[in-house]
Amino acid sequence: MEIYVVDSYEALSTRAALIVAGQICAKADTVLGLATGSTPLGMYRELTEMHKKQKLDFSRVISFNLDEYLGLAPDNVQSYHYFMWENLFQHINIRPENTHIPDGLAADTDAACLQYEQALQRAGGVDLQILGIGRNGHIGFNEPSSRFTGPTHVVRLSEDTIKANARFFASVEEVPTHAITMGIKTIMQAKKILLLANGKEKAQAIKAAACGDIDPAVPASILQLHPDCIFLLDREAAQYL
Repeated sequence: MEIYVVDSYEALSTRAALIVAGQICAKADTVLGLATGSTPLGMYRELTEMHKKQKLDFSRVISFNLDEYLGLAPDNVQSYHYFMWENLFQHINIRPENTHIPDGLAADTDAACLQYEQALQRAGGVDLQILGIGRNGHIGFNEPSSRFTGPTHVVRLSEDTIKANARFFASVEEVPTHAITMGIKTIMQAKKILLLANGKEKAQAIKAAACGDIDPAVPASILQLHPDCIFLLDREAAQYL
């Protein structure tokens, strides 16, 4: 694990975008694992600017998102389908058929999870996985547990996660209680991982993930075992390291 600390969210976003751009330049048909939430928004804005001004080419890039809420249609403004199209996909030249996001309306969720894993394997696996981290140490929607999870699966969201995500909804009651998420096994199979964190509210989770015991009660702690993992942090998120 490598840890880099930068002075601001803007610097974090720029450096993260440069890492992604470097991956795409090195391998035009890169498979990107993408994350949602507020943390990667700056990176997505930087990548959009790189595409517009520097002709960063996404035409052969394949993407797989970490997760999606169960029960939300793709056109729901709170869905991660909507998030990705609003904040990245519509602004770059990625092909729609090359974007993959779990189906939040799947009638058979077990089949949907299996199909997602199979599509990922057909693509050759994730070359660069972008992660955020929850205040409780979750990655994707893999919540603290007594064991590390396997492949893509359905998860019940913890109360902490529901409360944290309520800021995106009109009320906490509107936050979905379940999601489809890549499991820890799937995340760990990525060739390279880039975890982004900013703000003092993530500092305890970062300390536990980077310096604590490897423990499924802190899902991100498993990243200590990954052979090529970068933690990119602002100073507030890194304050306890």
